[in-house]
Amino acid sequence: MRAEHIPAITAIDRAVYPIPWPAHSYRSELHNPAAYYVVACRVDADAHVEPAEVAAGSGAPQRTGLLSRLSRFLRPGTTLTPAEEVELRRVVGYAGLWMMVNEAHITTIAVAPEYQGRGIGELLLLALIDHAIERGALCMTLEVRVSNHVAQSLYRKYTFRETGVRRRYYSDNGEDALIMTSEDLDSPHFQEVLARNRRALAERLARDD
Repeated sequence: MRAEHIPAITAIDRAVYPIPWPAHSYRSELHNPAAYYVVACRVDADAHVEPAEVAAGSGAPQRTGLLSRLSRFLRPGTTLTPAEEVELRRVVGYAGLWMMVNEAHITTIAVAPEYQGRGIGELLLLALIDHAIERGALCMTLEVRVSNHVAQSLYRKYTFRETGVRRRYYSDNGEDALIMTSEDLDSPHFQEVLARNRRALAERLARDD
């Protein structure tokens, strides 16, 4: 992960999650060979965003028509380098996973509040799925709050199903987490669902553009 993305990522983290990761946790991921992260970035000052790789791997970016700034999410008194200020103005979302033997575990997906509901979260999920398949993962797993029905709906759209519960998993309010697991990534049904959803998202983003 490029270090200059971290201020923007942590700003989104603070705006979205009640228990955000500290910046040093993301810095440690820079040296984690099992970690993979992508960020969704604006292509220019006025129009487009694209998912950009920030960890191992490479891939062609996709674009969507969106705009905004993230500077108001910084805490007062935060000092950034010029390079960090550039990234802060560009990053609008991020996602990550850990490769665990033959399983890809999604650690986080977050989109800045003013960009939510526009398909960026799904675009980031697709980037994680593509990487998991490239790395030979058999399936994907994650934890999600039992109250987060929006995220659960997105995951179910990609064949994730509830496979367990982690009681009082979230320390801020003691909420349970659902464990969700995808179908086998190389199964014909998963590949069909993936292709269908990818086409639908591309059409949606083209309309929004």
